[in-house]
Amino acid sequence: MTTEATIRNRASVNRRHFLAGGTALAAGIVLHPWSARAEPHQAHLRLMETTDLHVNIFPYDYYADKETPTVGLARTAAHIDRIRAEARNSLLFDNGDFIQGNPMGDYIAFERGMKPGDTHPIVAAMNTLRYDAGTLGNHEFNYGLDFLDNTLAKANFPLVSANVLKSDGSTLLPPYIVLDRQIELGDGSRHPIRIGVIGFVPPQITVWDAQNLKNKAMTRGIVEAARDLVPKLRAEKVDIVLALCHSGIASGQADDASLENAALQLASVEGIDALFCGHQHLRFPGEEFKGIDGADWEKGTLAGKPAVMAGFWGSDLGVIDLLLERSGEGWRVASSSSSLRPIYERVDRKPKALVESKPEVLAAAKAEHEATLNYVRRPVGETTAPLYSYFALVADDPSVQIVNQAQLWYMKEILAETELKDLPLLSAAAPFKSGGRSGPDYYTDIPAGPIAIRNVADLYLYPNTVQAVRITGAGVKDWLDMSAGIFRQVEPGKADQELIADGFPSYNFDVIDGVTYRIDVTKPPRFDKDGKLINADSSRILDLAYDGKPIDPKAEFVVVTNNYRAGGGGKFPGIGPDKIVFIAPDANRDVLIRYIVDQKTINPSADGNWSLAPAPGTSVLFSTGPASASHLKDVASLKLEEAGRTDEGYARYRLPL
Repeated sequence: MTTEATIRNRASVNRRHFLAGGTALAAGIVLHPWSARAEPHQAHLRLMETTDLHVNIFPYDYYADKETPTVGLARTAAHIDRIRAEARNSLLFDNGDFIQGNPMGDYIAFERGMKPGDTHPIVAAMNTLRYDAGTLGNHEFNYGLDFLDNTLAKANFPLVSANVLKSDGSTLLPPYIVLDRQIELGDGSRHPIRIGVIGFVPPQITVWDAQNLKNKAMTRGIVEAARDLVPKLRAEKVDIVLALCHSGIASGQADDASLENAALQLASVEGIDALFCGHQHLRFPGEEFKGIDGADWEKGTLAGKPAVMAGFWGSDLGVIDLLLERSGEGWRVASSSSSLRPIYERVDRKPKALVESKPEVLAAAKAEHEATLNYVRRPVGETTAPLYSYFALVADDPSVQIVNQAQLWYMKEILAETELKDLPLLSAAAPFKSGGRSGPDYYTDIPAGPIAIRNVADLYLYPNTVQAVRITGAGVKDWLDMSAGIFRQVEPGKADQELIADGFPSYNFDVIDGVTYRIDVTKPPRFDKDGKLINADSSRILDLAYDGKPIDPKAEFVVVTNNYRAGGGGKFPGIGPDKIVFIAPDANRDVLIRYIVDQKTINPSADGNWSLAPAPGTSVLFSTGPASASHLKDVASLKLEEAGRTDEGYARYRLPL
């Protein structure tokens, strides 16, 4: 991996970029009050964050093959320029998940490749913006360590990661760095300041990417690593410490080394002054974090310390303003504020750009953008029916159906020559694009006719690999009960109750094909979101059957899924590495492409193997994309009634149970 000497050199090279803005202001831009009115012993420092870019450089939706105002580092860059111009002192950081996540990332990984000396387009784009430092996200490991090493080699800014180690205990990257800068005070004088930067990633990467990291890397708990390393960083006589935490904000015990979203607990570690968060694809400050003790969702503080989470895909620039005061020979934080700068707003429920793309950022990745367009437009077959995910959370869905069909086709041939060939074969898949925090346009919608690679990438967003697990009939039922946690418990006989639970990601709503079942949402959930048994006497899964007969709880099944789920992702009870019986070399998306090529013409119509159980006199409400209206005839049996629109642009439907 990149050497510590190289990291230090990059940090040194970037020193000249510290004082960006504040001297030659563009028209209409004024200094922030803290920069304009700082006392002679004070200095205003602006800290900026991008996070979860996922290769979104251009304001372009490669799945829909059209421009969009809601994504793109090129647009975020306009805010970066303005923030720098408004302050005497500023620093820019990236908080991880930048090399994977859209078709451009896949094109680079699977088509063009990343040989030593190659430059990844996201790195080329970031290099134009003069980042001061960055850290790794969990998706940085999706393509293996060699790919990651080749990618980072061309970054002109240092990257740190404190809780990832090589299997021999040595560091994968430096755990932290010290940025030596000159900071401008209120009277125009300049003084040295030492800024410590430390980075963290969810420790679950060794589970989620076991095929890439087994016997190569290991992780520590986020808080555990911070308690060990922050004092060492402080011992280097730094003035302030910034934590780049590719982790979200949630309740939990600081001593729990398995915490995935540990930013709040990290904030309690002595010696950390400010935090950048990410991973959850949410915005902080923001209402999504209401009710979490220690997280001030209005002020933007965690355990009293300034923090920010800047959305995803370049949707926002996170900004932390610090007013620093000289304290002896060092500095202290006298005041702080946290804010977000979005790149778009919704006007009449439609997204409208607030800033224009920065040409230099677009130019850095123009060739790869055009190559990606050619890549995603390549046809692989035809579909006789449309593929859409508008109703994937309330009825069996064609976009999930086709993935399960492909996985069964693939695994059946593989198991035919093994000792598992006589066990019943099932397949589990989930709807990845179902609106939620990503907005009312975030749904799969592929018309009947030719199907291209961009459509396949739209059906299967992640670079997961195929794996299979061996479980009992009881395990199958628990799997489905865990998935059914996406639904709120509704009261029989009551009208217009909200159906979908907040905070339950659609990628954890697995549909299992090969069995039939119904889901009773009037019953309490059997498991909580972490897979903990909370209602032992309850099961929402009714009439679970295989081959038309009730499933024997002791019978054994093989279920084909992906490496995330098989390895324990989503904390599904009874599913983990000990249940894995097959690890494929192929990605689920590649299997889907091969299936379509083999079949030439596919029929993805949902077979209705699951449904919501009836509850007379009861109705529920749910939100979906407004384009769902063109597919209502396909789900006529649900007897849906239109129930208006939300301010965000979602269509609302009433569903009688």
